[in-house]
Amino acid sequence: MARGRKKLHLRRTGPAATRRAKRPTFGEALREADRRARQRANQRSWRRSGLTSVQSAIADSHYAQDELSWFARMLRILGGLALLPLGAITTVTLFDPQLHSLATESEAVSFWQQFWRTQAFLYFTIGFVLNAGWFFTRLVQPLFLYLYVLGHELTHAVFVYLCLGRVSGFRVGLDGGHIVTNKSNILIALSPYFVPFWSVIILALMAFLGLLAPLPHHEKFLFFFMGATWSFHLLWTLWIIRRDQPDLQENGTFFSLAIIYLANVLLLSSLVCLASPELTWRHFVYNWANNFMDVAVSATRMLD
Repeated sequence: MARGRKKLHLRRTGPAATRRAKRPTFGEALREADRRARQRANQRSWRRSGLTSVQSAIADSHYAQDELSWFARMLRILGGLALLPLGAITTVTLFDPQLHSLATESEAVSFWQQFWRTQAFLYFTIGFVLNAGWFFTRLVQPLFLYLYVLGHELTHAVFVYLCLGRVSGFRVGLDGGHIVTNKSNILIALSPYFVPFWSVIILALMAFLGLLAPLPHHEKFLFFFMGATWSFHLLWTLWIIRRDQPDLQENGTFFSLAIIYLANVLLLSSLVCLASPELTWRHFVYNWANNFMDVAVSATRMLD
């Protein structure tokens, strides 16, 4: 494995970022200086080993991160602008009241008129709303924060291995977390923002239990927990994005947000297609292609 200088990335999350800055006491200043010295020593050690730190940012970052060049920033801005129409078309396709679940126009019916009446939508919504209520009341917030940071770092770690990298260190706490790895890229950096880790765990667990024995009300529990965990993922992701994440800055904030938005809309579209037998990916892509062609024709006419 080739060794070389790699950028050091810090990603933190947590209540410390929401508190107003207070002037530290002399003792606190000493402890902070000691902590920074240990971090710098760790950075030098990791760099000598060809490693990088992938972290979730809650508190203020004391890690130096190389800034993107002007040319790289411009390329990422152009890439983000190119992704915006795709995100908009996907959103319009998904939430279009006239979304058709049948490809032939003569038999076309409104998908949402059917889906709103299904048990899947009902139990998914109940789970989503209950978790959202819990989130905004801030009850047991440290526990949920810890679970989010844990899922965030585990997602980083999983994608490091999927990208054929290795993880040499792992830490999770209420003040943030990090993994130490020899590889970092856009997929590794942004995966926790569009992969709902706990939803994947629930889906795998329910599928495993379903294989062992038929469970009463299996689908109802599945949709309920999927709604709760996806709500957990969405709300905490929105909460963490506002806290100046180096994950986003590493590849350009605008470009990263465009990818995250598009990926999350595609994820929601996947959940809807899985939950409804009337709407398949084939039908969804058919409607998406129609909307894309409408936009392309309208843009061509404007340019003529």
